[in-house]
Amino acid sequence: MADAEIGVFGGSGFYSFLDNVEAVAIDTPYGVPSSKVFMGTLGGRKVAFLPRHGVDHQLPAHAINYRANLWVMKELGVNFIFGPCACGSLQPEVKIGDFVVCDQFVDRTTGRKDTFYDGPITTHVSAADPYSPVLRQLLIDGCKDLGIPVHETGTVVVIQGPRFSTRAESKWFASAGWEVINMTAYPEGFLARELAIGYANVSLITDYDVGVEGVPPVTHAEVVKTFGENNDKLRKLLFHVIPKVPTEPDPHAASALDGAH
Repeated sequence: MADAEIGVFGGSGFYSFLDNVEAVAIDTPYGVPSSKVFMGTLGGRKVAFLPRHGVDHQLPAHAINYRANLWVMKELGVNFIFGPCACGSLQPEVKIGDFVVCDQFVDRTTGRKDTFYDGPITTHVSAADPYSPVLRQLLIDGCKDLGIPVHETGTVVVIQGPRFSTRAESKWFASAGWEVINMTAYPEGFLARELAIGYANVSLITDYDVGVEGVPPVTHAEVVKTFGENNDKLRKLLFHVIPKVPTEPDPHAASALDGAH
């Protein structure tokens, strides 16, 4: 089987900039992943890219087979995964076009297959610090190098979808002090931790959520424009940081199962 060092989940289009791309179909014990995996090289590093919503963006967030997607990365030998995602802001100071390198998540989803440990062996993996410090620092430093406005910490609250929040829900989330809202950050990041893979979320802010007070309403055209600009910045960021990813596994991830019981 083809192998890779670094994985990227995200929207389609990124892999077209990799060198020598090969599409690989991989089956898993957990069913079919979102698409074939696009294997290529970038800065001399072997990268596996998988569009989490499918090549044609046909899978809504609640219907993504997260376990299959993560299992594919494990099968390929990936030690680090970047999980960029388009998000809404819950705080006025987290502005449209900003990047947030989250250090915490809050799970508000329901019914998602969110563990590889379904029994008979019961295993509890710590989620106290869910994201890779190594990758987070690379992303923060990379944003600063490239002049991308970045928040070095943040909490992403993950909702089930496909519906957006009500104003009441959004105000509730904002009042808790959380910065970011989206539909895909969980269980993707935690499943990576169960597999001892270093994972980092980078949230690309496209708009303000409905409960944020004191900010002007955002038009659909503005969201589309920001989405395109964010993708350009993300591509530059990943091209900047991927060659700098360590060749050794992340100690924070590699030890994830040491204290599990």
